[in-house]
Amino acid sequence: MDIRECYQKMGGDFEDVMRRLGSENFIRRFVIRFLDDTSFQMIKEGIASKDAELAFRGAHTLKGVCSNLGFSKLCDLSSQLTEILRGRELKGYESVLAEVEKQYQITVDAIRELDQ
Repeated sequence: MDIRECYQKMGGDFEDVMRRLGSENFIRRFVIRFLDDTSFQMIKEGIASKDAELAFRGAHTLKGVCSNLGFSKLCDLSSQLTEILRGRELKGYESVLAEVEKQYQITVDAIRELDQ
């Protein structure tokens, strides 16, 4: 799978990222580095430890990273989760977190298929 197909599979906006970054190789390098990003784990750890601040920071960071990389679907969902957690209370996040988890896995799986 090439980088354009990867973006299509994950529901990303490749054309927007290409306009901003200008090189498929450059984009590919940053996309692969997403696999090392820990913001999703921060969300999970924050919820598991009942640390709403940590969960919020993880969601907010994930939203920013996804926005910069043009991961549109994951960005939209992590933005929704960020807003739910903005008050630093762990209430009403469950269904959105489930959608974030699902889209995060789709995104990670697409990245892992690059050039295989």
